[in-house]
Amino acid sequence: MVALVSTVAYLGLEARAVEVQCQVAPGMPGFALVGLPDKAVGESRQRVSAALTAMGLALPPKRITINLSPADLPKEGSHYDLPIALSLLAAMGIVDSEQLADFVAVGELALDGRVIPSPGVLLAALHASERDLGLICPAAQGSEARWADGIPVVAAPNLVSLLNHLKGTQVLPQPEPGRADPPKRGPDLKQVKGQEVARRALEIAAAGSHNLLMSGPPGAGKSLLAACLPGILPELTAAEALEVSMIASVAGTLEEGRISRARPFRSPHHSASMAALTGGGLKVRPGEVSMAHLGVLFLDELPEFQRAVLDSLRQPLEIGEVTVARANAHVTYPARVQLIAAMNPCRCGYLSDPALACSRVPKCAADYQSKVSGPLLDRIDLHVEVDPVRAVDLALPPPSEGSAQVAARVGQARAVQTARLAGTGNRTNAELDGDLLETYATPDEAGRKLLMQAAEAMHLSARGYTRILRVARTIADLAGEEQVKRIHVAEALSYRRRPPTG
Repeated sequence: MVALVSTVAYLGLEARAVEVQCQVAPGMPGFALVGLPDKAVGESRQRVSAALTAMGLALPPKRITINLSPADLPKEGSHYDLPIALSLLAAMGIVDSEQLADFVAVGELALDGRVIPSPGVLLAALHASERDLGLICPAAQGSEARWADGIPVVAAPNLVSLLNHLKGTQVLPQPEPGRADPPKRGPDLKQVKGQEVARRALEIAAAGSHNLLMSGPPGAGKSLLAACLPGILPELTAAEALEVSMIASVAGTLEEGRISRARPFRSPHHSASMAALTGGGLKVRPGEVSMAHLGVLFLDELPEFQRAVLDSLRQPLEIGEVTVARANAHVTYPARVQLIAAMNPCRCGYLSDPALACSRVPKCAADYQSKVSGPLLDRIDLHVEVDPVRAVDLALPPPSEGSAQVAARVGQARAVQTARLAGTGNRTNAELDGDLLETYATPDEAGRKLLMQAAEAMHLSARGYTRILRVARTIADLAGEEQVKRIHVAEALSYRRRPPTG
């Protein structure tokens, strides 16, 4: 007899159908597992055997063969434990295999028979919904699975209760739907004193989802400004929140099915490796650039990152996705992020202060700034110098305008962009390109002349030219203007990177 149970294999944010086939046949006792399993899947034989023993069951003294089909698709992860155990129990005649045909099963087994969480349950639930099937999953992840509408979810705390539920002697309660946590706000912009140019650049960056680089001496407020950004960004829509949560589910960071409407804010340390930033590892997990999808990736002390690691961000910043290529898999993760970076002007940090600058000026600054490649800097829309704050500025009362007022303007500008780009697949001005850029961001005659003069004087690349138009479009949106005008182009040009001096 051959018993069949459906499960999934994860490939990036895609869940592919896998059929677990179990045959119990006469012959020399053994437990074979085939179908390109990795080490974690191969070890499921020991976990399944121990879980059955904990229930008071023994493996039959026959030849047991488990095949994970399709056989040429690599199988990774501990979530195969539960479907393997269920297929074995069905082949032994303990559960009805026809009942199991209506479900997709995922979950890891403990040695005492508990069903414990495994990454990717939300993807498995969405896959089951597409196939009009139910989902059997760990009880701790039932709320996460309920985000897939319209499917029956059996959230089992252990194997015994699951079998009783399938036999009708016990009814497992339907899990409560996961809740959407309110966004957690960071510091308020009222805490930032002075820095009017940097505050304005931060507002423009938030309104159009533009990349921003702040350069200035230590203690000038760069990190504080970056921490204020989540407080002025609009909340994720329901569809965007689900998109972000799918990545968190694959990474195993979605706790108790809680989905947040706050945009991700990731701040990796400058010692992060390329795999940590862009994704990779043995199981090709998403990296920081994907964990920050539709949110903010903040890189503090930008030149301290390895140059190869920083350059690996060039493609994701351009196309909004990252493809991790390995010998056994090619996985693509979304990576539509807003890059916010901060750096000191030189290693000691006090380049412009004659009293504190080191004796190696200007070579110290040139060497330090050259650690960040030109192509990466060209992808950053807004470059601002953050001047040191004087003691007299700190003694002033807080600014009258805080994050709430700025967030209202940013929200209005984002609403304009959403309406303008409806049906195009784009969300913000930072994604404008081609015909959309020409249609919505072409400046008036005076603005066009200024832009052409600046392009010649500043030796703008085609990318730089495009990004100035995008920023000018955002500045016009903040001003409530339908047409991009000369004043908007002039402000956008003021934030463009100048060639290094000295």
